[in-house]
Amino acid sequence: MAGLSMYSVVFITQPLQNIAPADKQFFLLLSDMSKYILGALATLIAVKGKDQFVPPGLSTPKEREEAMKPTPPTTPPPAPMAPAQRVEPKIDPVSSAPVIQGFGGKLAPPPAPQPEI
Repeated sequence: MAGLSMYSVVFITQPLQNIAPADKQFFLLLSDMSKYILGALATLIAVKGKDQFVPPGLSTPKEREEAMKPTPPTTPPPAPMAPAQRVEPKIDPVSSAPVIQGFGGKLAPPPAPQPEI
C-alpha cells in the first residue's frame, strides 16, 4: 500500500492548473521529498545487498576466504637507500634596489594625516 501511494505521488502527475498556488507548491515539494526518500532507500538496499554477493564459482565459505586473501608480491622489495646528506643553501644578500611605490611607475600619493586620538 505504501509503495503504491509513493508511486502515485512521485510518478503520476495531476493537472495543476486550477488549484491554489500554495497547494501547487506543496505538491511539488512533496514530490521532491518522496523522490529523495526513494533514492535514499534504494541506496541503502543496494549497499545492504553488496555484502551478500557471491562471485560465480566460489560456492563454499573456504573458497571465498581464500579468494579474499591478498596475493604475495611477485617482485622483491627495493633495497634500502643510504640516508641523504643535508646541504644548507647559500643565500646571496639582497641587493638594495630602489623601491617603487605606486602604479605604472608613478609615485603613490602621500599618506593621509592621522591625528592622535
